[in-house]
Amino acid sequence: MCVLRRNRVALLCAALIAVFAVSSFPAGAESPSWTGRYTLVGYAEQKTGNSKAARQPEAQFSGELTFVTQCSGGSCVATVVDGPRPNNPTVPLPERYKWDGSRWANIYDWQWDCFVGDGFPKVWSPARSWTYYVPQPDGTLRGTWMTEIYGGPCEGSVWMPVAAFPLQRQ
Repeated sequence: MCVLRRNRVALLCAALIAVFAVSSFPAGAESPSWTGRYTLVGYAEQKTGNSKAARQPEAQFSGELTFVTQCSGGSCVATVVDGPRPNNPTVPLPERYKWDGSRWANIYDWQWDCFVGDGFPKVWSPARSWTYYVPQPDGTLRGTWMTEIYGGPCEGSVWMPVAAFPLQRQ
């Protein structure tokens, strides 16, 4: 887990993810494409981390999104072109995932909206998230969404498994 001081957390997280990526991703993704309609699932009931937010109960959530992949100059980017907007208005849109050779990655800065109790306003704090989706042999994508919250009552890290399931065309 990312439990070092803030200025080292991002580097530690990136190093851990890179080691995981090199050792566990399927080979053969020379022509990456994440195009089509997918159901994305966040397994919030399985979240972990050292933030107060990681211990707050939350249900699994999902949404149907449409992706379009464009490649140019050896770089491929999958962009969400249709689907529900995030509940948090500070998440950068459109969501874009860059192919790094083994997975789709989206790294962004935003404001975490920390729940501090019924009847109290949420506390907003700066945060950085890393979301990674790894293509699987069955056409699904699996990965992790990690956030480091920089300050406030939810300061710390939150990790959550995520997945994307292609929808069948009818």
